[in-house]
Amino acid sequence: MRFPGRSCCSRRHVRRGGLPLCVLVGVALAACVFSGRPAASSEGLPPGESRLGINLAGPADWNTELPFVDVFRLSRRWISQRKGEPWGKGPALDLDANGWVKRLEPDCWAETLLCTIEGGHYPTGPYVCLYEGDGQIDFGSAREVSREPGRIVIEPEGRGAFFLRLRRTNPENPVRAIRVLMPGFEKTYRENPWHPAFLARWRHFNTIRFMDWMLTNGSKVRRWSDRPTPDHATFTERGVPLELMIDLCNRLGANPWFCMPHEADDDYVRQFARQVRRDLKPGLNVYVEYSNEIWNSIFAQTRYANEQGQKRGFGEKPWEAGWRYSAARSVEMFALWEEAFGGRDRLVRVIASQAAVPYIAEQKLSFRDAFRHCDALAIAPYMSFNVPAKSDRGRSDRLDADAVSQWTVEQVLDHVEHRALPECIRWMHDNKKVADKYRVKLVAYEAGQHLVGVGGGENNQRLTDLFMAANRHPRMGRLYTQYLDAWRDAGGDLCAVFSSVGRFSKWGSWGLLEYYDDDTPKFRAVMQWNEANPRRRP
Repeated sequence: MRFPGRSCCSRRHVRRGGLPLCVLVGVALAACVFSGRPAASSEGLPPGESRLGINLAGPADWNTELPFVDVFRLSRRWISQRKGEPWGKGPALDLDANGWVKRLEPDCWAETLLCTIEGGHYPTGPYVCLYEGDGQIDFGSAREVSREPGRIVIEPEGRGAFFLRLRRTNPENPVRAIRVLMPGFEKTYRENPWHPAFLARWRHFNTIRFMDWMLTNGSKVRRWSDRPTPDHATFTERGVPLELMIDLCNRLGANPWFCMPHEADDDYVRQFARQVRRDLKPGLNVYVEYSNEIWNSIFAQTRYANEQGQKRGFGEKPWEAGWRYSAARSVEMFALWEEAFGGRDRLVRVIASQAAVPYIAEQKLSFRDAFRHCDALAIAPYMSFNVPAKSDRGRSDRLDADAVSQWTVEQVLDHVEHRALPECIRWMHDNKKVADKYRVKLVAYEAGQHLVGVGGGENNQRLTDLFMAANRHPRMGRLYTQYLDAWRDAGGDLCAVFSSVGRFSKWGSWGLLEYYDDDTPKFRAVMQWNEANPRRRP
């Protein structure tokens, strides 16, 4: 469960072919520095032998993982502007089906933000903007180097976001297919859209969970026509297209983990499964899950499941009806995947539950014998320390934000080691008993630390700073090693860490790394553990 929403090189990057020197080194050494193996003698752990998966950070202009060399792919939705009006108060934009501006009213323009990342944590150097159509584009917070029809070269200031502004577009031949390419990738982006550091970072992981890439929480997708495609202007509106998720897994040799939208109809599921069957490399398996956390009341999908379950008469209590509906809909969805794949051999059919409440897992797996159509029970056994603004008076510890914010980092880490870690280990063992009872594997759909202020506690800046410091501390790396050892020893199968790369904030310090050019003890610990704990030795 999550609550909403130090660099290894200096701001002055040394560039070679448009990449920071630290990233070039990272690309070459990602598989060996963190594994302890000599760089020249090993290719690292094959993904199929890994016990770990990773949850990728969602598409947004503030995404600090920088997976795509075309940064326009993660641009913000168009912002309409009118001369003389407050910022963002222009008229509604006339967009085509892919989100490109068809026409602009007089004295109006459209703009978007790119790389809303503080501290210069994106590559410096010349970015190339390519586009089709007739119109005028300019940039803010970036120096123009050269311009010709369909191609503009700019150099961002490198301190934060820069703006792309569409000043004019010809309705007969509107500007479209805008690409803004990082330095050094103009000749290769069509064949390989991925940043090399991104590929190197996760190339030894077994599975990539695409929950956030699919914008699963609160998804509006119902029909196949609602899906994102590679032709869409930005992936921040509908999510990352299936074509690219498959391509990424094919390049990495990693299994995909897909979360089907909670309102998706059968045709959507069927078409999705058929495309995966057609395009995913043979030998790769597919984890399939119905939505995400159909028990967590902060999410729209849980409320939807509760309503649907009551309509079907699955229970008087909305939450119990929702658990049972999620099990029933999962089984219906699994059947569509089995039909598309001609069987179950390449499928891992997942039913997820709340780690702290094994009773929910029992309710889901037993309902109409759902366990007979399921391969894995998934939980998120976080090392949890959720600190509210005001503690429940009935609690003896009275750990509220004001009290905890006075702690030292060592005190926080002591609490994690001696309270949170033993607690989540109990969750692992309790849920393993349920999984064994129903003869399914136990997997973790999310995993890691869960230090965050809640119920107003997130607004205590001293608490936030303390939790961020704890997540950067060397001891956090040792706690991750203990945690993953405990998962292995409890008999857990795949463990999908949450999450890959993301800036720390009051909403949590979820990323193993904060930035694409970052390094942290918890990241190194996970990489070392992955290498030292293969499923089998060659």
